[in-house]
Amino acid sequence: MTRHNYFFTSESVAEGHPDKVCDRISDEIVDLVYREARKTGMDPWKVRVACETLATTNRVIIAGEVRVPDTLLKKDKQGGILKDAAGHPLVNPSKFKSVARRAIRDIGYEQAGFHWKTAKIDVLLHGQSPDIGQGVDNASDRQGEEGAGDQGIMFGYACRETPDLMPAPIYYSHKILELLAAARHEGKGEAGKLGPDAKSQVTVRYADGKAAEATQIVLSTQHLDGSWDSRKVRSVVEPYIREALGDLRIADDCNWYINPTGKFEIGGPDGDAGLTGRKIIVDTYGGAAPHGGGAFSGKDTTKVDRSAAYAARYLAKNVVAAKLAERCTIQLSYAIGVAQPLSVYVDLHGTGKVDETVLEEALRDVMDLSPSGIRRHLDLNRPIYAKTSSYGHFGRKPGRDGSFSWEKTDLVKALKGAVSQKETLAA
Repeated sequence: MTRHNYFFTSESVAEGHPDKVCDRISDEIVDLVYREARKTGMDPWKVRVACETLATTNRVIIAGEVRVPDTLLKKDKQGGILKDAAGHPLVNPSKFKSVARRAIRDIGYEQAGFHWKTAKIDVLLHGQSPDIGQGVDNASDRQGEEGAGDQGIMFGYACRETPDLMPAPIYYSHKILELLAAARHEGKGEAGKLGPDAKSQVTVRYADGKAAEATQIVLSTQHLDGSWDSRKVRSVVEPYIREALGDLRIADDCNWYINPTGKFEIGGPDGDAGLTGRKIIVDTYGGAAPHGGGAFSGKDTTKVDRSAAYAARYLAKNVVAAKLAERCTIQLSYAIGVAQPLSVYVDLHGTGKVDETVLEEALRDVMDLSPSGIRRHLDLNRPIYAKTSSYGHFGRKPGRDGSFSWEKTDLVKALKGAVSQKETLAA
């Protein structure tokens, strides 16, 4: 039975959080490869990236497998491509190091223990395994189509709690950090003395199934002025928190925990090591919906961990936008080297105006859910991923550059038509 009165909490982390620094670098590399492919005439459908980043005190290590344009590979004096002992093409590290440094600088790290100029960066990327490549390039169930880059399950979710059809706790947690980051970058008053590393957390009380008020607010943010204590930090950040919460009421007895340890001067990878893919709940629905376990950042979109999760969100959002339900969870599953999803599952949480089995069939009709079908429909072969690395992959505004195309609600008409047709046939 669905609960109507309860408390739910979600957290977000800022762009300067150690794990988010790594997500950003990994996604900058995805964008770099797509940009170079476009410049050199390489077919963007052939791009492959699986990139992991580790960051610690003044050190960044980038590792993984790629298929990239020749301009990103090491060559001998005759122009031949150099290979390692296993026969993998060797990557020229210079451009990869450059995008990593630019990302660190853009985030704002210029501290002794982590500085964009002085950090040592190792690039340990090599060519993609041919064993994986053959399954992806030519699907076993649909020759000439791409197979999924791995097996796995992916979830998408949407609900009517916020304008962007996202759960309220994660929506507001992101908003707090976005506003603080913008103020920091712009150097607005004392907010310009905040550091890049921060975490937020909001607890929302639900009444009759609707977000009623914030009852607990947690924020830990790095500050560059060593004289600041938690009281001073609260005086700086509270106006931004209140602005971020907007129409969500703050309870009269709300508990505020602002820099509860007192000081937070050492931040980022100098304070705690970071790794790509460790904030998958922050990246999605804040725990309000299931997660298949696969991270997004650093992966091209043959990897269904990324593309199918985007497709599932796109479909769920269009279901809710079409007023077929108040809440919608969609699960997709895949096998490596197989194009079509093994299963499509829909849960409308008792809020649906259509039978879930009908909707499951309709979803397959309105969108080709193979990796290549998803990439075509959402136009994913673009350098649009660095901006997804902070403040969530969902609940964002679609950009003119093609970013966040999975947040569009342009499938509403087709979805309603497919459902109506199937209901008519069933009758």
